[in-house]
Amino acid sequence: MVHVEELEIGGQPFTATSVALPKTNLLIVSNEIGYIMCAALDVEIFNELLADRKVIAARAKGVRSIQDLLDAPLEKVTNASKEAYGWTEGMSGREALLQLAEKKTS
Repeated sequence: MVHVEELEIGGQPFTATSVALPKTNLLIVSNEIGYIMCAALDVEIFNELLADRKVIAARAKGVRSIQDLLDAPLEKVTNASKEAYGWTEGMSGREALLQLAEKKTS
C-alpha cells in the first residue's frame, strides 16, 4: 500500500510518502528542493557517480514511520546538501527540512 499525505514544516508544504513493502517500509519526506528518506537511499551513488546532479538528500536508519524519520538523526547526507544547506550527519530530519523551508522563504 502507498500512503501520501501533505505536511507542513516551517510554514512550508512537504509531501510524506510511505510505501509498505514485504518486511519493510519505504519512507520519504520531500519538497521540490530535496528529501530525506529511510536507509534505502544510497547516498554514495549521488556523491560519487552522480555528483554533477547536486541532489539534496539524506537518509536515516532504523525508522518505521514518517514521525520517526522526522525525529531520527541523519546518518548519511549528500555532499550537495552539506554545501547548499549546511546539512550534517546527526541533525534530525526535521532540522534538515526546516533549513530547506527557511532558505526557500528568504
